[in-house]
Amino acid sequence: MYNMKKGHIWFTVWMCGLTLLAACSGTSAQQHESNEVDQRHGAVAPQTYVYECSDSYSFVARIEGEKAWLFLPKKTVPLPHVPSASGAKYSDGQITFWSKGDEALIEDGQKTHRDCKNNRARAIWEHAKLGGVDFRAVGNEPGWYLELRKGDRVIFVADYGQRRYEFTTPAPTLDQEARVATYRVQANEHELLIVLTGQRCRDSMSGELFETSVTVILDDIEYQGCGRPLH
Repeated sequence: MYNMKKGHIWFTVWMCGLTLLAACSGTSAQQHESNEVDQRHGAVAPQTYVYECSDSYSFVARIEGEKAWLFLPKKTVPLPHVPSASGAKYSDGQITFWSKGDEALIEDGQKTHRDCKNNRARAIWEHAKLGGVDFRAVGNEPGWYLELRKGDRVIFVADYGQRRYEFTTPAPTLDQEARVATYRVQANEHELLIVLTGQRCRDSMSGELFETSVTVILDDIEYQGCGRPLH
């Protein structure tokens, strides 16, 4: 059950953070797939997985080049890549992580967790979080997503990934009493308006409950959806 008091506390903290950001920076300049190619450098971008194992063990793995970062329930460990006859294997001699794409196993010296399957829906959000996204929102019919990095940029992808727009993150206009944060930015002949309202929102496709209702208006076309902070 959604806790309205908790939601109110979260939004107050979020709004305060935005206020500090505005004071410091002024007006500073699908779904998100985890496996992409960085066209600028011709290299494979970091890949993020959320593995759920048959014994109810769960962990996040982020592959960056020849290293795997494992975010385990009680610690975070970096593992170097080691030779393997098949799949990708990473080990420091104590912990071993062995993956074949969406399937993996992990050995921690005391126990082996097998039949670990990647939860792609969760991995999308973890990938955004580890990539520095502060707030993420999604909507349906047509599918869209928005990723906001404070003091950096806003990315809006519409029509099931067919259209992508990037803007410098503007300073927000805040209404703490109404629990609303509004972003407005114009660039490259496009205008983007983002309204974040601190009230619960249920995704129209998955039924998942979010803390924030989100309205995005791009060039007079309105999109409704839900979102949450990632940091």
